[in-house]
Amino acid sequence: MKTVASVAATLMLSCLMVAGPAAAAPQASVKQLMTKPLPEYPGKEGEMIVVDYPPGAVDPVHRHDAHAFVYVLEGSIIMGLKGGKEVTLKAGDTFYEGQNDIHTVGRNASNTEPAKFVVFLIKKKGAPILTPVK
Repeated sequence: MKTVASVAATLMLSCLMVAGPAAAAPQASVKQLMTKPLPEYPGKEGEMIVVDYPPGAVDPVHRHDAHAFVYVLEGSIIMGLKGGKEVTLKAGDTFYEGQNDIHTVGRNASNTEPAKFVVFLIKKKGAPILTPVK
């Protein structure tokens, strides 16, 4: 009996070593489209980006320290803010994040199809578009 258990344990360990660790979720790619100073609002700028979510992509928890206006171009995405409900958005839908919101959920709703959305941010001049939150 001890031999069977030993063989089983060795076999399981071998399978784990061959399989390796679970693959991390794909990351979104972000492309800057435009940044423009807003002279009527000293110290502020508008920035427009496009985000491509490959199938299964998941964002880390983050904040923008900006007003963020989202418009979904293609596919379907799931968004959620701390204290709010998750929403599923499809092409043509919009979403807003305030400058104090924490973005707790951001992911592609599909594991097989890509998604794409554009974001217009009003933020402090020169500030990063995203700040990770732990």
